[in-house]
Amino acid sequence: MALAFLLAILIGAFLLALPVANTNGQWRDAVSALFTATSATCVTGLSVIDVGSELTRFGQIVLITLIQFGGLGITTFGTFLLVLIGRRLSVQNEFALMDAYGVEAVKGIRALLRWTMGFTLLFEGIGILVLWMRYMIPHPTLPLPNDPWTALYYATFHAISAFCNAGFSLHRDSLIAFQHDPIYLGMISFLVVAGGLGFLVHYNLMTTKFWRHNRMTRGRITLHTKVVLITTSALILLGLVFTLLLEMPHTLKGLPLTDKLLCALVHGISARTAGFNIVPMSDIQEATRFITAMLMLIGGSPGSAAGGIKTTTLVVLIMTVIAMCRNRRDTVLFNRTLPYTVVREAVVIFLLMLSLIAVAYGVLLLTEYPQQGDDASKLFFETVSAVGTVGLSIDHTGRLSNAGRWVIIVCMYVGRLGPLAVALLIGSRDECQRIRYPEEEVIVG
Repeated sequence: MALAFLLAILIGAFLLALPVANTNGQWRDAVSALFTATSATCVTGLSVIDVGSELTRFGQIVLITLIQFGGLGITTFGTFLLVLIGRRLSVQNEFALMDAYGVEAVKGIRALLRWTMGFTLLFEGIGILVLWMRYMIPHPTLPLPNDPWTALYYATFHAISAFCNAGFSLHRDSLIAFQHDPIYLGMISFLVVAGGLGFLVHYNLMTTKFWRHNRMTRGRITLHTKVVLITTSALILLGLVFTLLLEMPHTLKGLPLTDKLLCALVHGISARTAGFNIVPMSDIQEATRFITAMLMLIGGSPGSAAGGIKTTTLVVLIMTVIAMCRNRRDTVLFNRTLPYTVVREAVVIFLLMLSLIAVAYGVLLLTEYPQQGDDASKLFFETVSAVGTVGLSIDHTGRLSNAGRWVIIVCMYVGRLGPLAVALLIGSRDECQRIRYPEEEVIVG
């Protein structure tokens, strides 16, 4: 998986560097091309260029193709093609794929893969249709495409970017011009949430026959689905409330109440996974920056295009702390005991994510702060956005030096693969412990 993503990034960087991909007809410098390709493949959204004006139609198609491949995952695409032509998956590949979706057993791995592609085409198709119709209606403040084919192209680009949680936009100010457009923002938000839930949740909901009274034939909503849906809803509500309260006298000032609620909702959704701008990020308050950074750190759900530590990891950590405070050995959630391995993985993922942010932020302070003398909080925000593969920026990405861009490139790549995947890549998964040493306590706390 790591090599597949790296190969896609390198191919994409070469194509984006070609003169045919740039409106000025010249070769783009290698670092900018690599940065853009990494951001697209890792579905982040951070960019050092304006993709709407600096990339030709060929370059934009390369960009959205990288987003689509990165959003679904290179391994998922490859495995689906093997299933499509009738080749059997090896046991090792099936376990690797099931581990990527965060489950130990899936009823029919081929069925899950077909559902994955089906969900992608369904959601993106709905998004393309609605956005296409919206682009065909004249906008009072935004120059929209006049002909149907250009409108279809814009709709396809933004639908894929939203569902894959990439956050790239062909509009210079992202979604700020659509602050008064509930149809457009509603569809973008729907695609972002759907793409951030994870395909396993969609698979579970679609295969559960709610109308049947017999529990044996009806199926059940899994614990994973319950946790994802409840946590996602709670985080969306918290993002809405905090954004509305903090930004009502500032970036949302002057908007009607309905538009304030809509913009606060979109920002709370986009902050966790997508990275679309609905308000000028350089004008938001410091407290809003902090809340946004926390949402970016949490991210979406396992098996989705979103990054971060994931919603399920957050819940496992919270319930583990509650269990320890109550002096209980087991972590219990909805009357189910979580395995020790799940708790350990959650702790490792959280600590590795914090370590990556700390190291990257420290390096950026060495490479960027002495030259620019800018607010250090902007560098921290940029780091969290890159590690969480979100893409929000306080107008700081384009000001990074080449050294700083290399740091962000590494953050996006590692953040997309996941800290735990990188740890398992470096370590040996086949090595088992055959010797058990005597126990002795160490005082902590």
